Amino acid sequence: MLAKEIMNSKVITVQESATIEEIAEILVHNNISGAPVVNQDGDLVGIVTEEDLLHQETNPRTPGFLNILGAFIYINGIEQYREDFKKLAATKAQEIMTTEVITVNADTDIRQVAALMVEHDINRLPVVEDKKIIGIISRADIVKTLANKA
Repeated sequence: MLAKEIMNSKVITVQESATIEEIAEILVHNNISGAPVVNQDGDLVGIVTEEDLLHQETNPRTPGFLNILGAFIYINGIEQYREDFKKLAATKAQEIMTTEVITVNADTDIRQVAALMVEHDINRLPVVEDKKIIGIISRADIVKTLANKA
């Protein structure tokens, strides 16, 4: 079975200029946990999720470090700290979105779609053709497909 056979072609997107409040309203109103972000040309430029919005209400995670003779040596987490801080200060989608979006095309086998979701711990995958979103597949879509096979 291919992505085009189970994808939802009515994709709710967010403009990259949308405010945090507008994003939250779109997610809540449509009962979704994330949405692709598009630019003025309709090209996919990112994805924003409830998790991204939660950063607005939390403190950045403190990076791990060692203090040796008064010098701080960061052992992990400095990039995560920077990303958390950036999202904390964000006011628009383009500032809070994840820009490295994993996508599939219409002819991707759903087993590969499922594997990507598990491997990257993501809940939705945009289906893209020439930078344009033509559909989206959620984990629920794959589970429904499995249920229909039984």
